[in-house]
Amino acid sequence: MTSTVLPASHPLNCDTGSSWLVSAYRGTRPEVTPVWFMRQAGRSLPEYRELRVGRRMLDACLDPDMAAEITLQPVRRHGVDAAIFFSDIVVPLKLAGVPVEIETGVGPVFPAPVDTPAAVEALIAEHPPQGLAGALEPISAGVRKAVAGLRLLHDGRDPLIGFAGAPFTLAAYLVAGRPSKDHLAARTMVHRHPDAWASLLDWCADLSGRFLRAQVLAGASAVQLFDSWAGSLPAAVYAERVAPASRRTFDAVRDLTDDEGRRVPLVHFAVGAGELYGVLDLDVDCIGVDWRTPIDEAHARMGGRCAVQGNLDPALLGAPWPVLADAVDDVLRRGRAAPGHVFNLGHGVPPGTDPEVLTRIVDHVHSR
Repeated sequence: MTSTVLPASHPLNCDTGSSWLVSAYRGTRPEVTPVWFMRQAGRSLPEYRELRVGRRMLDACLDPDMAAEITLQPVRRHGVDAAIFFSDIVVPLKLAGVPVEIETGVGPVFPAPVDTPAAVEALIAEHPPQGLAGALEPISAGVRKAVAGLRLLHDGRDPLIGFAGAPFTLAAYLVAGRPSKDHLAARTMVHRHPDAWASLLDWCADLSGRFLRAQVLAGASAVQLFDSWAGSLPAAVYAERVAPASRRTFDAVRDLTDDEGRRVPLVHFAVGAGELYGVLDLDVDCIGVDWRTPIDEAHARMGGRCAVQGNLDPALLGAPWPVLADAVDDVLRRGRAAPGHVFNLGHGVPPGTDPEVLTRIVDHVHSR
């Protein structure tokens, strides 16, 4: 693959290339273990709740000023070592023209399930991925504003992580038409309509790939692909019917390099993936680990081939500090098994979390 060197003004070339986060993602040990939290920007912060009054989720995601401000809030409050762009996994679908609404207490809801070959064919014909290009400007503008804000904090060392949903998670929502507890509709379609399933996943991969690329070109220093529902699949099915589409998503940004020829760090996070770590052959730089599997064991199952991220159980955020501190130290100790480790939770920050607890964790990790 021919490399595309990012401009000299890109943060990787002038601010974040030697940051703790990027160094850890690239498999080295910085002087301090970097830390950030999935869903660090959101309902656990009173400033977020105040800003979101009267604004629907997808409207907030597509408002560059608001998206940038929400992205920056946890960096200011907690002193984390990275921001992650505030968005939602269905934003690329909405930008491509797919009707979708996020219903409070439910999640993404579509007018009708995309669960037959005819429905998949119609979706792809009506919403081609290349049509996304002109609709991505609100995302690019939000990223540029967030990066400009980060440059005013901590001497500009904090990277912005780009965000997208993995093809399987997007497809699972589309096939069911709404969130599902067991993802049975998607798991059934894998076997009932394998060709249509493959086409749907490739379409989702192309949307998410274009979404990630726009964020990197606008200033993101790394990208993370979230696969919320991958753990519902057997390892063999994941490896054969899902992993190729996730690789295809990452392919959209693999060519982007800094001025020393190093690619933008690629991070994959799947929930409930304990049985999948041995088949996560995605050619990425870092694998996020959820709270169910000790991070050193997960790294061993991966064959020790990349950095790791995680994986404090979010339930511990409500524990007494001595219990929580011991758990943080255990994750840090186990993380030493990998060439690089980024401290994080094993899933997102619960909405009721006390923000002061997160700040205290950041300070504790930085002191170790």
